[in-house]
Amino acid sequence: MLQTLELTNFRSYGSGLFGFEPGVNIIVGANASGKTNLLEAIHTICTLHGFKAADKDLISLDSEWSRLEALTDDGTRISKLRADAQNSMEIDGVVKKRLTPQSSLPVVVFEPEHMLLLSSEPERRRNYLDGILSLTKPGYKATLTAYKRSVSQRNRLLKNENFNQSQLFVWDLQLSEKAGQIVRARLELLETLNKIASKHYKKLSNSKEELELSYKSKLETENYSDKLLTYLKQNIDTDRMRGFTTAGAHRDDIDIILKNKDAKTLASRGETRTIILSLKIAELELLHEQTGKAPILLLDDVFSELDGSRRRALAEALKEYQTFLTTTDADVAVDHFSAYNIIPVEKN
Repeated sequence: MLQTLELTNFRSYGSGLFGFEPGVNIIVGANASGKTNLLEAIHTICTLHGFKAADKDLISLDSEWSRLEALTDDGTRISKLRADAQNSMEIDGVVKKRLTPQSSLPVVVFEPEHMLLLSSEPERRRNYLDGILSLTKPGYKATLTAYKRSVSQRNRLLKNENFNQSQLFVWDLQLSEKAGQIVRARLELLETLNKIASKHYKKLSNSKEELELSYKSKLETENYSDKLLTYLKQNIDTDRMRGFTTAGAHRDDIDIILKNKDAKTLASRGETRTIILSLKIAELELLHEQTGKAPILLLDDVFSELDGSRRRALAEALKEYQTFLTTTDADVAVDHFSAYNIIPVEKN
């Protein structure tokens, strides 16, 4: 849990000092007053990265460095960002150039852009799963990195004018092996998300509607590695003609089904928002279980768009977690929480 956060040269803040409470912290201010920048600072002190801006853009204009210092239940954290990208995090006096899942503080974000999870390209949905797995499954991030490298190398060979089919074999083997590991992990995660997210969707929507996520692939998922290796061998000419690897974990997608229909194309805006919130709450619970740490939740300008019943259901689901939500109107939020901390921000 965050207790205090001091900002220096961070985004729109030349300086700032904020105190937080264990439950709900409501960040109130006009548009463009710095509410989202404060959420970005919280995310950065937890992970050493923002959730919207590139690292270099977290530093205030005309500054060469930025500094965040936080007091948490576990001690102190100091984040230092530099224009030359030599960023670091000091945790109780120990300096780290990068954070592991163990040294990060788990954090879950819901911002308006996440509404695109359903309607946008498959890559966004794959990244959603891969992001959770990178935090909860040891070794997954390294497997994913190795897989992407294999795909890149194979694609480079496919485009080579001096193409030699025998050169693909080693990359086909590695690519297929890593893809099998990735797909198995994604399927396991989807099974868990279905149980938790469907439960929360019913609570948030006050309905009996079933939410289901299923894996979508050109190949059968059972024995995925073997099936992919066979496909790669049989479709070399097609891949050569197109200049890229046309099947694999990097091409798969997720079907999102609500009321036995494709939610990606048929869900209303309200249903879409409720689906995303249900997934985010599931993510909170999963991270809590896997890391042993209660994640921090950041809600950027989403609470005000929910109707009264959904606000009440969301407030109930969040009562165990330290939450930061932004709004231009505190009255929209305060009636739904028994305890809260108002944090006013003004344009700098």
